[in-house]
Amino acid sequence: MLAVKNLRVEFGPRVIFKDLTFSIGDKERIAFAGHNGAGKSTLMKCIGGALQPNGGEINKTKHHRIGYLPQEGIHIKGISLFEEAESAFAETKEIQTQIDRYATELEKLDPRSAPFSDLLEKIGELELLLDGHDPTRMKPKIESILGGLGFKKSDLQRDCGEFSGGWQMRIAMAKLFLAEPEILLLDEPTNHLDIDAQRFMENYLHQYKGAIILISHDRAMMDGLTTRTIAFHHGRAEEFTGNYSSYETQLKERQEILRKQKVAQDREIAKTEQFINRFRAQANKASQVQSRIKQLAKIERIQIDAEDAVMSFKFPDPPASTHLVAKLEKAGQQYGDLTVFRDVDLEVTAGEKYAIVGPNGAGKSTFCRMITGEEAPATGEHLLGTKTKPSFFNQNHADELDPSLTVLETVEQIATRGASLSARDVLGCFLFKGDDVFKKIGVLSGGERSRVALVRMLVRPANFLILDEPTNHLDMQSQDILQRALIDYPGTLLIVSHNRNFLDPIVQKTIEFRPGEDPRTFAGNLTYYLDKTAEEEKIAKGNPTKTPVKPEATKPTTSAKNSPLNAKERRKRDAAIREKRNKVLKPLQAEFEAVETQISELETAQKTISAHLEKPEIVGNADELRKSTEAYDQVSQKLEKAYSQWEDLSASIEKLEAELNH
Repeated sequence: MLAVKNLRVEFGPRVIFKDLTFSIGDKERIAFAGHNGAGKSTLMKCIGGALQPNGGEINKTKHHRIGYLPQEGIHIKGISLFEEAESAFAETKEIQTQIDRYATELEKLDPRSAPFSDLLEKIGELELLLDGHDPTRMKPKIESILGGLGFKKSDLQRDCGEFSGGWQMRIAMAKLFLAEPEILLLDEPTNHLDIDAQRFMENYLHQYKGAIILISHDRAMMDGLTTRTIAFHHGRAEEFTGNYSSYETQLKERQEILRKQKVAQDREIAKTEQFINRFRAQANKASQVQSRIKQLAKIERIQIDAEDAVMSFKFPDPPASTHLVAKLEKAGQQYGDLTVFRDVDLEVTAGEKYAIVGPNGAGKSTFCRMITGEEAPATGEHLLGTKTKPSFFNQNHADELDPSLTVLETVEQIATRGASLSARDVLGCFLFKGDDVFKKIGVLSGGERSRVALVRMLVRPANFLILDEPTNHLDMQSQDILQRALIDYPGTLLIVSHNRNFLDPIVQKTIEFRPGEDPRTFAGNLTYYLDKTAEEEKIAKGNPTKTPVKPEATKPTTSAKNSPLNAKERRKRDAAIREKRNKVLKPLQAEFEAVETQISELETAQKTISAHLEKPEIVGNADELRKSTEAYDQVSQKLEKAYSQWEDLSASIEKLEAELNH
């Protein structure tokens, strides 16, 4: 379908990659991997036609189309949302226009003439082609794709220029999905999607008929979708079979094999050099010495790239906190006539870690500003604990940085003495290496400024962290560093994100926001939440009539249940309730307490294994690392089952108590 041959791209003296050769087959799912700046987006731009390479070829089958979604930079205006989406069917509309034109010409010709027959044949061919495009499905398909990506029916006639940058990217994505190119290029497609739109996108991509090339920092999505990985590292590109996790395993194995080969080669080279130096001056050994010198010159030396330093970031020790960290009581927020939410009751206590999820516009960011005290509620009350020290990160904070300061100066303003890492080390963890720290804030891209704002927030001592989409501009390594730090963070945490692999080991609870509905809390991480909501959707589809049917109005009657009881009957009823309470409710309550104890023990075990996994002696020992990882996975699976059991038991007990008290 597509072949890349001896491709070379360079910017000034820097060679991004050279002699790059690979091919893409029908329906393949390929991930581009590597740290930020390694060349992933550059190659995608070359394939998509947005950048011309310095050398080499990119060849594709004649009739195959390439659709490219960049990370940013799309802005459409002067056309309605529906019209822009409909433009994806330009080929279909052109075929219909040709048919209409030929039909008009046909009316002017003699039905018995040869031109009439020729034109009729052309119309037949075009109508056959049009049947393959199925124009009757255009409008329903447009509405389905736009709806899945979060647009409302009322948005269809709005000018595209009214939508923000994130929604502009969704428009571009919708247009690509509607066009269905044979090769689909997606560069960080989840950056501007909420959890519902991401689920829709993933389901769509799983069923996509063409080939897909994907750049993403969402490990769960890549693991579930891709079957081949092309990794960029130090100007080279290597191919790996399997998904992203498989690539990581294979990469470690290849690096270990290469290290062993280099040790063996260095040993042989040292022996040869020792022989040459020892017998160089002896005439009777001259031929042997010359032979070994030539042999040494022919050896292709094994080069091992200097590995990126694996750093770990640790939060500054948080100040002591009271048990109550923050509280909202009957809190609501509105802007003019727009009510974001109302009557929110939430009490956040020390050490709790929450994920905040929901579609864009449901109030997640508003809630974060309210819970920190940055924004007062319009109704109800907000209370911070007397010793609560919040630290809040959101994307807007990047715009508040002083453009005249350097990256390093900006962070050193906040960094405290006695921290485990210097400001420069922490910046290195989050993709600011070498002289990057001396760049002025004013010359940084939006993503780079966002990372600086994140680092400023992370180095400030606080016992209550609120993070709004912190991983949007981080590569895998930086995400891993931040994830480990948040797992070990002893304070309280609220984090807005839809990145499952990042969130799952960190959080214990999930709060869901939906427009027009009360927020809901789930006693588990993001995977648990997704499973539960998927069950709810399945039940809702199986029972489309959710609204209970009201009984017809009748005259009041005295039922047996409501009729007065004499003393004997009342004693008999009370005895039956006690028996049911002892036989059914108490065992459930005992089981519930046992599950709570089990959850506590499993959470402790999970933290212990996680700390064990970070030890250098474990990281450097492949067998121990594998065993510890397996143990962590087993504990995580047990914990998920325990969370599910806890939820089911809680619901059963609540239902039974309601019956007994009725």
